[in-house]
Amino acid sequence: MQKRLILNAELLSITVDRLCQQLIENHSNFANAVILGLQPRGVHFSDLLVAHLRQLISKDIPYGYLDATFYRDDFRRRDKLATANATKIDFIIEDKEVILVDDVLFTGRTVRAALDAMMAYGRPSKVELMVLINRKYTRDLPISPDYIGKDVNTIETQKVLVDIGAGKKNKVWLINEEA
Repeated sequence: MQKRLILNAELLSITVDRLCQQLIENHSNFANAVILGLQPRGVHFSDLLVAHLRQLISKDIPYGYLDATFYRDDFRRRDKLATANATKIDFIIEDKEVILVDDVLFTGRTVRAALDAMMAYGRPSKVELMVLINRKYTRDLPISPDYIGKDVNTIETQKVLVDIGAGKKNKVWLINEEA
């Protein structure tokens, strides 16, 4: 197994700052916008993003977690029984601009499932997608992000490891798994 560093802590911080600036530019005071981090791994990135965003604009932004486990199209096809993560949405998303946040966009299936799961909480006026890493050339569905931290050319045998969150090193790695 070979590991290559994609983002170190300093580059990750710069990337998060740039993404926050793009959100501020597009949503100014966030009067009609909410942020949903996708469970399980997207919440680590979205926690980091929202904390930085709140620091920049000195305002509380509606923020929650969305689990799409039981909306996935491969939910019943797995060998291992799927376990759900917490969904925490304590605000209305009806007619709001929803920003879905995930760490890695791979095939697009998680985002498709998240769109279905989100509809149980209301019909947003607009949905945008933000990802830390956009894996190119691996999409199964025609889904593309509105905000991208970094585009990475990958093949299916490679894996992206996002190591951020409490007690983590705040680094992103590209792993080549040997066949």
